[in-house]
Amino acid sequence: MKIFKLFLVLVTVLGLQASAKNFSKMSKNPTLLQSGKAKMWCHVCGMSLKMFYKTSHAVKLKDGSVRQYCSIRCLVVDYPKIKDKIKEILVADAKSGKLIDVNKAFYVVGSKVKGTMSKVSKVAFAKEVDAKAFQKEFGGKIVSFKEAFELAKKNLKADMMMLKMKKKMMIFPKGKMIYKKMCKSDVDGSRFATIGELKSYLLSSKVCGDVKGKKLQMLALYIKGAKDKTKGAKISVPKDAKCPVCGMFVSKFPRWAAEIVLNDGKKLYFDGAKDMFKYILSKKVAMKDILVSDYYQQKAINAKSAFFVLGSSVLGPMGNELIPFESKSEAKSFLNDHNGRKILKYSDITKEVVGKL
Repeated sequence: MKIFKLFLVLVTVLGLQASAKNFSKMSKNPTLLQSGKAKMWCHVCGMSLKMFYKTSHAVKLKDGSVRQYCSIRCLVVDYPKIKDKIKEILVADAKSGKLIDVNKAFYVVGSKVKGTMSKVSKVAFAKEVDAKAFQKEFGGKIVSFKEAFELAKKNLKADMMMLKMKKKMMIFPKGKMIYKKMCKSDVDGSRFATIGELKSYLLSSKVCGDVKGKKLQMLALYIKGAKDKTKGAKISVPKDAKCPVCGMFVSKFPRWAAEIVLNDGKKLYFDGAKDMFKYILSKKVAMKDILVSDYYQQKAINAKSAFFVLGSSVLGPMGNELIPFESKSEAKSFLNDHNGRKILKYSDITKEVVGKL
């Protein structure tokens, strides 16, 4: 009797899997609204937007930029960072492939189709009749975007745990194996703001050979996740290292230390971000890494993804300083507490900005 019940369960599961295989999330001609070299990948997880286009979402921000996601789950992950900047949210109509306003979409949640980055699938349609046809074949419940979004928020913790376990048990070990076998030189994942940007670099530089598809995704996740978890320690400054701009011994001011690693491996140390930028803006040198010290956490962070507070009441070894932070929220808090004037990104800092400090 037990064997018979087990047989029935197996038949049912296989039937569901076979049925779900009739639905493909891939699109041969996806609409990519993002710009830049990483436009074909999810802004959060780096998954291929082409492969998961029929569950993808796009957010148009007030500054004119666009972010695209492979799933509503990745939109939920990014939402706290962008909620005050959103102009419009779009979702791919699984029937036509067109991007439509999420508030006009009909979501089918909990169908037999495998979820994207989530245990619970969520597929959207422009027309209710198409949603009902999908529901009839694959099951699930038809809801609004608001309901689907709240469900994704509710399930986020469980989904994150599931993905964390998958990375630990499968993705990171395979990524590490690919990294050791294929990569000709060390790759610092902290240099890249997103998985997509890292994947773009790996493809164009060929530093890890001609790696593509699932192997590229596992490699990028390993470099960005497991490998670079070892980073973030304080900048280690030799006792005799002098700032090449002002000549001061940098080791006397460890909380302000900044570091440049040149392409030839030579390391330069600075007694603050200000002098570091003076050097960068006056010299034409090939740089492999640019690091600054997070003011609160006192750890080395990538200067190109950091947030710098300008014009605060806090002075560095050389007076007025650019105060670095890893997160924008901490930069805002510091700005408010210490009468800062504005928050700048790496690309905002010019000779004119530095010259006025």
